[in-house]
Formats: sequence, C-alpha cells, structure tokens
Amino acid sequence: MTILNLDSKPAQRESSGKAFYAGRGASETFIVSRGKGIYFWDTNGKRYLDGSSGAVVANIGHGNERVRDAMIEQANRISYVIRTAFTCDATDELCRLLPQLAGPGFDQAFLVSGGSEAVESALKLARQYAVVTGQPKRSKILARMPGYHGATLGAAAVTGDPDRDEIFGPVMRIMPKVPAPFTYRIPDGYNADSYADYCAEELERQILAEGEETVLAFIMEPVGGVATGALVAPDHYYSKVRKICDRYGVLLIFDEVMSGAGRTGKFLAAHHWPDALPDLVVCAKGLSSGYTPFGAMLAPNKIVDKVVESGGFLHGHTYSGNPLSSAIALAVIKEMLDQNLMKNAEQMGSLLRQKLNALKDRTSTIGDVRGKGLLNAVEIVEDKATKTIFPGSKQASYRVSEIARDLGLHVYSRRAAGGKFGEWILAAPPLIITEQEVDLFMDLLTETFKKFENEL
Repeated sequence: MTILNLDSKPAQRESSGKAFYAGRGASETFIVSRGKGIYFWDTNGKRYLDGSSGAVVANIGHGNERVRDAMIEQANRISYVIRTAFTCDATDELCRLLPQLAGPGFDQAFLVSGGSEAVESALKLARQYAVVTGQPKRSKILARMPGYHGATLGAAAVTGDPDRDEIFGPVMRIMPKVPAPFTYRIPDGYNADSYADYCAEELERQILAEGEETVLAFIMEPVGGVATGALVAPDHYYSKVRKICDRYGVLLIFDEVMSGAGRTGKFLAAHHWPDALPDLVVCAKGLSSGYTPFGAMLAPNKIVDKVVESGGFLHGHTYSGNPLSSAIALAVIKEMLDQNLMKNAEQMGSLLRQKLNALKDRTSTIGDVRGKGLLNAVEIVEDKATKTIFPGSKQASYRVSEIARDLGLHVYSRRAAGGKFGEWILAAPPLIITEQEVDLFMDLLTETFKKFENEL
C-alpha cells in the first residue's frame, strides 16, 4: 500500500497498513476468523475459550443466529434514519422494553453507540435538568478513586485514574473524587464494613466541602469494572450513598456499562440493592453483546419532562437510535430473556467463584476472588500475606493473559492506574456458559497459573 502523493513525485515511504491500537501489555494481536458460542478461532484454526467475553461484552456469545437474522431483516428494510425526525419499529420497541426491564423510576431510554457516549449523555442530562429547575450552581460531579467511566473527555473527567489525569487534565475539568470502598486492600484499623462506612462518610464530607449547592451528581459503578476489578461493596454502602445523595439533592448515577444487561444475574446490578436505586443509569456492552456498537441511558419522566419543557435535550449523536443497531440490541435482549440467561449468570457465577476460590487456595499468586454473577476478578499478587503486587517490570497480569492465550483461553487483564490499586484478570465468560464449560475454563486457568508460577 503506497501513500497517495499529489505532487506526482515518487513516494518516499511505504505505509504499513496496520490498524492502530492503544493497548498496553501484550504487543501482538491475532486475526480471528470466526466465533460460535463461548469460543472463537484464529486464522490458524486455534480455538480460544472467551473467558472474559472480549472486554466483558459478548454476553450471549458469538455467532448467534437469532441476532444474525435480525441484522439481515432490518438491513433489508432500512439501516439509518435521522433520529430527530424519524424512528422505526425496532427502536420504538426497544425503548419500551428497556424501561420495563429496568423497572419503576426508569421511564425513557436515550440510545447511543457505546458506554462513553452513554455516560456523557447522563452527565449532560443531569446538568441541563439542574439548570432548568433553577439550580444553575450545580455543576460538580463527584466520582470514586479509582473508577472508570469512559474515554471521552467528560467521562474521563469523572474517571478516577491519576495517571490519565496527569496526561489529559490540561484539556478537561477533573472532577472531585472520593475513595472507593475496597474490600481487599483495606487501610489499617478498618474491616470491609467499617471502611465502606468511611467511604460513604467521605462522600458526604466531600459534598459539604465543595458546597452542597454546587454538587450536581455522584457517579459510581455498583459492581466494579476494569478500575476496581469486580468490586462489590458491603450492602449497607449502597443504601448509605442513596440517603446521602437524597439529603443534599445530589443525583445518583449508576454506570452499568459493564455490570448491566444481565451480567450480574439481574438486568441491572442496581436491582441487587432495591433500596438504593439510582436516578439515572447507563448501560452498553452486553446490551448488544458486541454485535453492534451500542449503549443507552435510562432516565425517569420527572427529569426528562423538565428538560423537554425547556426546549429539549441539548445533546445528541449521529447514530442515536440507529435502526440497525436497535434491531440487533432488541434481538440480543430477547435472546437473553428467552434463554433465561440472567438465571444462568447467577448460577454459573456462583459455581465459578467457588472454583476460583479453590484455585486461590492452591496458588501463591492469587490474592483475592470477588464479583457477582458472571462479572468476577482474580487479583494477582507477589505476596499473599502482605498483598504486595508485582513490580511494574513484571507486567504480571498481562503475562498471565499471554500464557492463557497460548493455552487457548482469553482473559481480560488490567493493572489499574499503573498498579497503584492492584492488578487482576476478569473472569467473565458469556452468560450462556454451561457447567461443563466452567470446568474447562478452570482447567485452562489452573494450567495458566501453574505455568506463571513456574516462570517465577
């Protein structure tokens, strides 16, 4: 492939024609030829068990024929219309179904093309709601350190990652942070319950320190993703956060980009804590199971109606409500419901954590196992007694994922904020996984850690 030269002079260099990736860790990517169920194959014919559903995306697995047929049917009808003037049957049906599954308090859906867009939409809706209801001073969005909410500048501003803040801080307004309620690495003098209380109290202190009249919202992942490794706080943390937000008129936003769409055994992870439901919730990833880029913000009438009355939501994306994506997401969700995959996520997740904990007891480098449903993390440590992580030069979590890949297992690895908060792999296979496939997953993971520890 030669670079186009408009001066009609000989090209001085050849283009590599290579896709640009920004990942850290493994430096090599492999070409995938096909996928079916919880497996995919590369062009050499090697099979991989998708132990992390890609990046915790492929909830219903690969090669689903129902979704394929929905794609073809919708493409034969129409693939795109501009959402401000037109809609289609699939979009309308999806926007009725999503609030039904989310339950009371979530009346309307705003469809987008991914998690970052969904988060941006929630932040902007919250801000516009504050302005049109006579609260223009409310502009600060509190979030947790660490935390992850997306790659666009608004989402990055509420992401708790000091390394990224250092690089991108000059081009965005970094929002205030409060501590995440870790259950593994807990400061001296606390246990998991008392530290969760402390973290909730820090939220209240931060609201008061910022000036309660200036705080717009608090955004958090009810079950952690890549920044906290499937963190699940003690139950009372959620109700305390809800009460604090109510006390000061702060909107509570749940980022369920990773934990939503049935991943934790319920449609929303929020449903595990019914006394702490958020005001706004964002979903993506599993909503379309990777068959199309997709996400959604779910909101109540009491917020949306005020914004509409003021002249409309001052926000939008070209592909919001895209007919083809809507039809795909609708087929994915119907497949999840018809196959009772939320129940399977609950049962297989419990079985998987049981087996992961047994593996932890047999190894010297697994420090913690945590999660809910089929969103789980395996924390990697150099010393289990002190919970010390490996030095950065070891790239331990990435090395584990490389060994696993060589054995035919894909796992998603993460060294959070350069290791400041630990490192782990996510054990989050598709929701269709069977008991026999859990056993195969564990066989491959066991061999992975055996090889990893032998290298040490």
